[in-house]
Amino acid sequence: MDSRGYDSAGRLFSNATEMWAAELGSAATAPSAAEAEATPAAATAADSVAAGEEAVGEEKRKEWYSKAIAYWQSVEASTEGVLGGYGCVNDADVKGSDAFLRPLIAERFGTDKRHLVALDCGSGIGRVTKNLLLRHFNEVDLVEPVSHFLEAARENLTGGMDLGEDSHKAANFYCVPLQDFTPEEGRYDVIWVQWCIGQLPDDDFISFFNRAKVGLKPDGFFVLKENIAKNGFVLDKEDNSVTRSDPYFRELFKKCGLYIHSVKDQKELPKELFAVKMYALVTNQPKIQNKGKRRRPKNSPRMIRS
Repeated sequence: MDSRGYDSAGRLFSNATEMWAAELGSAATAPSAAEAEATPAAATAADSVAAGEEAVGEEKRKEWYSKAIAYWQSVEASTEGVLGGYGCVNDADVKGSDAFLRPLIAERFGTDKRHLVALDCGSGIGRVTKNLLLRHFNEVDLVEPVSHFLEAARENLTGGMDLGEDSHKAANFYCVPLQDFTPEEGRYDVIWVQWCIGQLPDDDFISFFNRAKVGLKPDGFFVLKENIAKNGFVLDKEDNSVTRSDPYFRELFKKCGLYIHSVKDQKELPKELFAVKMYALVTNQPKIQNKGKRRRPKNSPRMIRS
């Protein structure tokens, strides 16, 4: 895996660890027990240095997140605003997400009616909840750290949707950043994470998914929909976010104990934008499909599709 990447100023980092160390700081390694026993005074001094560097790291981490929040607080609470001036991609985005999600729901939950609940992470103004999730789920909870986005979502989603005998509604609104959020245990069939995970450094990325796993029902799953860098990663200092490559994401999924159930590219986006992928992630390793399938004879006739 090529782990190199660039920031928005063109600086090249040899790997992600180097980049995060530069952005967030890194604590010194604590002395070994032998070193502490041999030189207690030196060990005490080393501990003080380590604690000081850790404090600096935490301050940098707080600064990382506060700058990101400040950026989004300056953005208009509208579709055009949350999509970075590309409101035109909304229809294609929703269409692609629906085509990805619909068969997953049928496969994982069957066709019988059941009460489905979703969580919309980094929900913004409720765009994904309103245009996609409320079509499929009886209840949707929203978690969003930018207060004026969440208030706009609350206004946009008041009343929910009435689909025949059943109503689909936005149930709870949490003004909490993902790095601090822990979902209610066993509440969700689907946890949807779109265009927001780039705000989290790798360690908080892993920590978030490990906490969020407890929020899934036994047959529940995550959908991560995100921009994809061609190689390594790209750091954007304007909104303090990282765009990771597909191999980078796959390595992080392993560290989270998550398995890719299916993956699909988003189509019909402007060429100047990053590519976008959708990943369905599960907590148990998927069974191998079509095991033992007979091979087609080499020269057998086959249909040609135009």
